[in-house]
Amino acid sequence: MTALATPASATADSTSKPSTSAALKARRAIGLVIALIALVVVILASLAIGTRDMPVSEVIGAFVAPSGSDDQLVVLELRFPRTVLGIIVGMGLGLSGALIQALTRNPLADPGILGVNAGASFAVTVGIGFFGITSISGYVWFAFLGALLATTGVYVIGSAGRTRTVDPIRLTLAGVAVAAVLTGLTKGILLTNERAFDAFRSWDVGAIAGRDFDTVSAVVPFIAIGIVLALALSHSLNAVALGDDLAASLGTSVNRTRILSIIAVTLLAGAATAAAGPIGFIGLMIPHIARWIVGPDQRWILSYSLILSPILLLASDIIGRVVMKPGELQVGVVTAFVGAPVLIALVRRKKASGL
Repeated sequence: MTALATPASATADSTSKPSTSAALKARRAIGLVIALIALVVVILASLAIGTRDMPVSEVIGAFVAPSGSDDQLVVLELRFPRTVLGIIVGMGLGLSGALIQALTRNPLADPGILGVNAGASFAVTVGIGFFGITSISGYVWFAFLGALLATTGVYVIGSAGRTRTVDPIRLTLAGVAVAAVLTGLTKGILLTNERAFDAFRSWDVGAIAGRDFDTVSAVVPFIAIGIVLALALSHSLNAVALGDDLAASLGTSVNRTRILSIIAVTLLAGAATAAAGPIGFIGLMIPHIARWIVGPDQRWILSYSLILSPILLLASDIIGRVVMKPGELQVGVVTAFVGAPVLIALVRRKKASGL
């Protein structure tokens, strides 16, 4: 005979679920606070560590009580712009990676799948080879325009058809095709133009060194708009993850969500790549780490990606300064060495790799 649930047991079951949910939210919030503290620590380390190491007190003094000393000038004129750029580039890459993985439902997707890197590289090559662009500030606008045009082309091809809807599979295939064409054109220009090849290498390796606040101010508006748009889409992305039909029944416009997500990815990844060059693994790895910590909720994944990405980028930049003193290893190289083993370990965990 089946026992009937008593009122007391039913009440206990109903109250246990809210308490579990509250505990989960508390853990996620605590984790986010810890991540913010870690970001502050990494920022201070980025300002203090380099060819000439200096105490944190000297770093803080450069902002609180500037004396014009050589150490403080190094902090304010060289390391501060570099660190700020590392923060915003990291945010752009990590957040765009989380968006593209949610958009395509592919845990191995990164912003390059929309042709962002290929478009930026092709445009920079054209700028160097045919227009004589030689400055980082000049690269930024060519790279961003190239990323924007490439992503637009991917969207047009991926949404072509009778339904005129954005299909993740067609979008992925279109991105691969466009990236392959642009990569081939880029290599063709570089092979026939030695000057373009020499200048292109310094941008293509991926670096935040040698940039100033002109570069920062050029990309901040695009990344800021992309961040706001991405966070505003988090609830809709949770619905889309349930499937198109169920998302539509919940009142979510699936096609609009995907279009806005593509725009956000273009702004975030395009501006980040334009400023620092192609930097791999951050947009691919950070969403995995965030998903492993908080689960499938896109609201928390995006929030964690926003904080964890600059931590990884700045930490990689610091490692590059330390291991090659008095020279340095570019951050794009370090992220590959750091990211590859971590990503391999993460994708082996079902919780981290599943969407």
